[in-house]
Amino acid sequence: MVYPARRRQQPVRAVNGMSFAVCRGEIFGLLGPNGAGKTTILKILTTLLTPTSGRAEVLGHDVVAEPLAVRRAISIVLQETAVELFLSVRDNLVTYGRFHGLDHAEAQRRAGQTIEKFFLSEYAGQKAQDLSGGLRRRVQVAKMFIVPTPVMFLDEFSTGMDPILKRTVMGYLREEAASGRTIVLTTQVMSEAEELCDDILIMHRGRSIAQGDLNKLKLLARDVYDVTLTFETIPPGLGGELEALKPQRLQIDHGTVEMTLKAQEREVLETIAGLAARARLLHVEVSGASLEDIFVELTKET
Repeated sequence: MVYPARRRQQPVRAVNGMSFAVCRGEIFGLLGPNGAGKTTILKILTTLLTPTSGRAEVLGHDVVAEPLAVRRAISIVLQETAVELFLSVRDNLVTYGRFHGLDHAEAQRRAGQTIEKFFLSEYAGQKAQDLSGGLRRRVQVAKMFIVPTPVMFLDEFSTGMDPILKRTVMGYLREEAASGRTIVLTTQVMSEAEELCDDILIMHRGRSIAQGDLNKLKLLARDVYDVTLTFETIPPGLGGELEALKPQRLQIDHGTVEMTLKAQEREVLETIAGLAARARLLHVEVSGASLEDIFVELTKET
């Protein structure tokens, strides 16, 4: 996908040589830094952008040749908050159901269920324009549960959600996938992808640089370890000593040190032993690379 030149700038190749498939009932994650091309891919798959080359299909329907068939099969949450500002919360949900072919009574029934599900009862009669940005986002995500389309696309779905609601919605998404619904999502929150996704594709500069489940991706970041140490008292000069190890991440908060080291396991253990000889350790935790570690490592080296 190439965006044309604007105001003396060169054309931008937002997506370059991408190829992937998503299985039915799978939660598929597209990850990448800002500008990697994630939203462009979602817009192509949802018929909102026409690709400049290549082809894409959703449920066997070509996104260019059969856009109406694709749209009938999908629900979409994009970064832009797409709600009808002059309609109430309830009417937003009912209208969305009617657009997807539900009769009025069924649309009303499902809207009522979804309002309860997303804790929107006290706002049901309010116009969307009078809601906060976070509540509008909640209404937009809630619309995805009115009609059980086979495929759901979510672009940064948790934006503006409090932690309790976000965890609740993640549970709903798992239930939808378990029922056979296919979910394609983008997120900047690595913990969301780590908890939700069956398959993950990491993008950088419009290209795929890694794909697989979490266990497969972890094999690409061997010798990367997350280390947490809690000292009775932080020894003098510890910060400088740890900086000399060139950690990928380092945080010292009162008596606790959290860092990510790229080193062999033996070297990590020797480092911990050396620190334990200088000050009393109350807690030690060492774990393999997290998805965030993998993401940083892969995008840094590409």
